[in-house]
Amino acid sequence: MSYLRKNNRKYNEIRKVTVIPQFCPAALGSVLYTCGNTQVICAVSQSPQVPQHAMDKGIGWLTAEYTLLPYATNPRTERRNLRPDGRSVEIQRLIGRSLRTVLHLEAMQGISLVVDCDVLQADGGTRTASISGAYIALQLAVNSLLKQNALDENPIKAQVTAISIGYIGKELLLDLDYEEDSQCDVDMNLVMDSKNNIIEIQGTGEKRSYSINELESMLQLAQDGIQKIFKIQNDMLKLSL
Repeated sequence: MSYLRKNNRKYNEIRKVTVIPQFCPAALGSVLYTCGNTQVICAVSQSPQVPQHAMDKGIGWLTAEYTLLPYATNPRTERRNLRPDGRSVEIQRLIGRSLRTVLHLEAMQGISLVVDCDVLQADGGTRTASISGAYIALQLAVNSLLKQNALDENPIKAQVTAISIGYIGKELLLDLDYEEDSQCDVDMNLVMDSKNNIIEIQGTGEKRSYSINELESMLQLAQDGIQKIFKIQNDMLKLSL
């Protein structure tokens, strides 16, 4: 018996994605990125100071911060006023790594960017939505810096996006919502660039181990979904030019 998904969504169908650009006018670039019922604000700002390690190497830098706002979940998530929890630290490092991988940091000498990802509503895939939305916000920010003549060239070498996949029983599903993710026997997050290179794989056997063949099936299905998100990113950025 096949797993019945909400809204009759097929096993290989991504959730509906909507993007509202320049959602935060004070930021260099920003979006409200919605994936199903998950909503994330991704905003890119310029930091007044480049980290010392980047200055020593003659490169620019990018860091990320990730916050799950208290009202994003039910029950409420505790607000972390002083220091983020371990999960948030792990996710913001993932976002930063993913974006730096597609940046030509030498072309950003003297420039340091901060990406804020704030989850307004969480229904699974907050880290993958953050990466997908953050790329769009980053490109919008770079466009602003180019217009200001703060950059001589576009330092972004490729697109980057991410998506989740997982097995419930023997059924493989793409782009998991919270209910599906909580039932998964095996789940995975995949980050890729638009050159079909893998940036990061986070795969876990929650209730069982998985085979090499199952891994290959997850990677193929995830790659198919990622191509769809690349198109959404491109279409939105064309409209914003």
